[in-house]
Order: sequence, then C-alpha cells, then structure tokens
Amino acid sequence: MLYYFTQWLRTTFDTPGFGVFQYVTFRAAAAAITALLISFIVGPKIIALLKRKQIGESAKSELQAVGNHSTKAGTPTMGGLIVLTALLVPTLLWANIFNAYIVLIILVTALLGLVGFIDDYLKVVKKLRKGLIGRYKIIGQVLVGLIVGGSLYFIPEWFSPVFAKINTLTTVPFAKNINVDYGIFYIPVVIFVLTATSNAVNLTDGLDGLAIGTVGIVALALAVISYMSGNAIFASYLNIIHLRGAEELTVFCAALVGAALGFLWFNSYPAQVFMGDTGSLALGGAIGCLCILIKKEFLLPILGGIFFAETLSVIIQVSYFKYTRKRFGEGRRLLKMSPLHHHFEKSGWHESKIVVRFYIIAVMLAIVAMATFKVR
Repeated sequence: MLYYFTQWLRTTFDTPGFGVFQYVTFRAAAAAITALLISFIVGPKIIALLKRKQIGESAKSELQAVGNHSTKAGTPTMGGLIVLTALLVPTLLWANIFNAYIVLIILVTALLGLVGFIDDYLKVVKKLRKGLIGRYKIIGQVLVGLIVGGSLYFIPEWFSPVFAKINTLTTVPFAKNINVDYGIFYIPVVIFVLTATSNAVNLTDGLDGLAIGTVGIVALALAVISYMSGNAIFASYLNIIHLRGAEELTVFCAALVGAALGFLWFNSYPAQVFMGDTGSLALGGAIGCLCILIKKEFLLPILGGIFFAETLSVIIQVSYFKYTRKRFGEGRRLLKMSPLHHHFEKSGWHESKIVVRFYIIAVMLAIVAMATFKVR
C-alpha cells in the first residue's frame, strides 16, 4: 500500500525523495526491518495471550525420554500467528499488492496458515489428539495447489503478456539453456510441490528454532534468486528464465527473513513459544510456492535440503519398518527415531548442537544452490 501511496504523492505533488520507494531493494530492506519490529511488538502480547488461554503444547509420550522434551509440555503453541502477522503486514505495506506474484504468494501463505490454525485449534483447544484429520489437511493443501497451478496454467497473461510461452517450464540446475516443459501435467506437479514442502517444514519443526531458522536461510537465498529472475540483465547474464514482475517477490522473501529472525528471538532454545502447524504449514507452502513462481522447483532438494532429508528419513523409517514387519513378523528401525533430528537426539547430541549444525548445513546448501546459476 505504501508503494502506491508514495507513488501518488510523487506524481500529484511532485514531492522529492519518494522515488526511492519504487526501488525493490529499498522496499525489501524496509519490509525486513518492519517484519522484525512487528515480531518484537506483537510477539510478547501473543505469547501472553496464549498463556492466559492455556494454549500449550501437549506432552508426547514417544518424546518423553528424548532430550528435554519432558519439560516442554505446556509451552504456548500456535506462535505461527506471530510469524504470519510479521510476514503478511510488511508485504501488504511495502510490496506492489496488485502484482500477480504477490497476490498468489499472499493467498497461499494465508490459506495454508488457516489450515494449520484449524489443526492447532482442534488439538490444543478442543483437545482432539490428532487435530485435523490427515485427509482433510491434504485436501486443503491440494485445493491451494489447484489455485496456484490453475492460475499459472489457465491465465498466464495475468503475470505478463509473454508469460504464456514459459508458464509450464522449469529450470534445470547445472544445465545451461535446458528447461523442462510439463505441459498438461503442470498442475499436478504444482500440487505435489506445494503439498510436499508444506509437510516437510512441518516435519522439521521438532526442535527449538530448527524450522524457523532454516526457513529464514532459505528465504534469504530465494530473495536473491527472485530479484535476479525479475531483472532482465541478470537473467540474461545467468541464462535463466526472465520473469517480468517476479522481482516483487524479493519484498515478500525479505519480510520472511525478518519475520523468521523475529520469531527466532522467542523460539530459540529454550523456546518461549512454538510455531505449531499455523506457522509450519504456511511457511512450507510459501517456500514451495516461491520456487514454483520463479521456475526453480528442481532447486528445492538442494536449497531445502534440510527439509528434504527430514522427510526422507520419515519415509525410509516407515517403509523399512513395514517391510521388516511383513518379512520377519517384527518391525525394525534403521534410525533410532524419525524425523532425523530426533535420531541425533537419541544418539546423545544436545538439542542446541543439532540446530546449529543443521543451520550450517542449510547455509552450505544455499550457497550450492546459488552456485548452480554459474556452474552450468
């Protein structure tokens, strides 16, 4: 909104100095700072409200003997409300809110946040152990994927006049001038990516600061990639698909970095509040949607390598357990516990050490992802 307000001031009154608001880099920096400040302002108030309403994390029997999880019961959850407030408000303030990319990413984040909120509400308020039934959660994610995939496939002119030529393409890492065209299968691919990333971040959210810190690292890399994708000169130099208007996503990514840092202030060990599905489903979906919009879906296993490894560890653990139970009559485990971070906890690693080491790996993977643009 400030984007249009300052534009109106500039053109109507010929006010000097407001031209700086037209620069994406300035608005991205402003969005990050605004998100950080909002986190610090609303964070303590939301945490206090959650405590008063006794909206806390329930004790999980399978985690009682792992690390310090026995002391976490009762810690306020649904802290994703802090993250979403700190993310969406600065985006609405500083981004071009009529830009198609911004409209879609806000819609995805808000809708998946709503799905997560319903799940958290049923678990911690209504005391339903499983919260929102799994199939209903998947239906919500699939519907959001249909909105994104349908928009990209059926109304590409909404994004730019020439977007129809590239709307079903995606860039291949480490390959120069090679793109994959999904054609009619593009919508199912979008649904899969959104659902997978949303659930992957949800699985990662098991240690204090782990998910939100990793999301912040990924968002910082995506901010750079979004800016380069929307800039004709950088896109031509790097031989990537030029997406006119996608540079506005830099503002959203910067707000996400600021919101992640702000929430990490309260979520770092020992956590004062947990994100809950309200935050993890929304942020995972946002990351997946960002990669879809900037045509970098194949970068997800690298850029979001932590999320990928966590999800893979669960798939392997469950599959191996079912296989051995069928073959030997007794289920066996490859890992001491899944997701992966709990395996390291059971191996004797302190929670903080696991989180910091996962951060280091996430930074390394982000650097590798950025390097793919020149190693081609």
